[in-house]
Amino acid sequence: MITNLENISLLLSLAGIVLSLLFTIIAFIQHRRAILAGQNKVEKSEQPPDNSNRITNFIATASVIITLVFVTLTIISRGIESGHAPFSSMYEFAVAFAWGVIVFGIFSRWRYKTAAMQNIGLIVALLLLVFARVEFAKPANLVPALQQSALLSAHVAAAVVAYGTLTIGFGAAILFLIQNRRHSTWLPDADLLDTIAYHSVTIGFPFLTLLIILGALWANIAWGRYWSWDPKETTSLVTWLIYAGYLHARVVRGWKGNKAAILLIAGFGAIALTFFGNFIFNGLHAYLK
Repeated sequence: MITNLENISLLLSLAGIVLSLLFTIIAFIQHRRAILAGQNKVEKSEQPPDNSNRITNFIATASVIITLVFVTLTIISRGIESGHAPFSSMYEFAVAFAWGVIVFGIFSRWRYKTAAMQNIGLIVALLLLVFARVEFAKPANLVPALQQSALLSAHVAAAVVAYGTLTIGFGAAILFLIQNRRHSTWLPDADLLDTIAYHSVTIGFPFLTLLIILGALWANIAWGRYWSWDPKETTSLVTWLIYAGYLHARVVRGWKGNKAAILLIAGFGAIALTFFGNFIFNGLHAYLK
């Protein structure tokens, strides 16, 4: 019963993201057509009235909220069945990662009054949920290294917040590079995108730090040492150093613009390498497959 609920909610989560992205594209097309149709009637400094895509935008927004509900239901269903937080397999953490991206995408839309970063986040969340579907694994008995449930739950919670916010920063960095080159009217202002990227790191970096500290504490309990230079530990450290370098360059040296955006893209690449590293390298975290 619980397994069926988990599978259904996961599939509905995928459908919800696809539906939201589809209606976002439709709304964008409608908006562009409305602007082009009004160019002969208004001055360039004005915006023509545009009521054509209100329903489309509403459906896109509602789909995101519904998707979040279904992803949450997927996590809760797995938690009831397994008896622990989502930390025992790549499937479980991929769903939790997607949940964090969706939550902070919604937050960024509310905070900055633009859906641009949310839409980038939805693409990342869709890829994570597809990956989760492919890597679906039934709950199994925890290996000894994973039996520190409270500590690992906090470790995963820190990862969800860190990776979720830093994904939004990645989206802002991508859009900044596009906007800085093309000066598009349908993207947020470049200065706003740069600010969103910076704010995302100021939120995500402390949790990234906490993630490494909790991981070290867990490693000492599980393996008798705080640090082993395991591939996943090493890529986590590289990720931390990239974001630490970004903050240093931003605060101390005043870095903004393209160089800062490229650092954030590199940082997200390091996050992806950390996440998928178990499929590339052997190590102490090899059971997370």
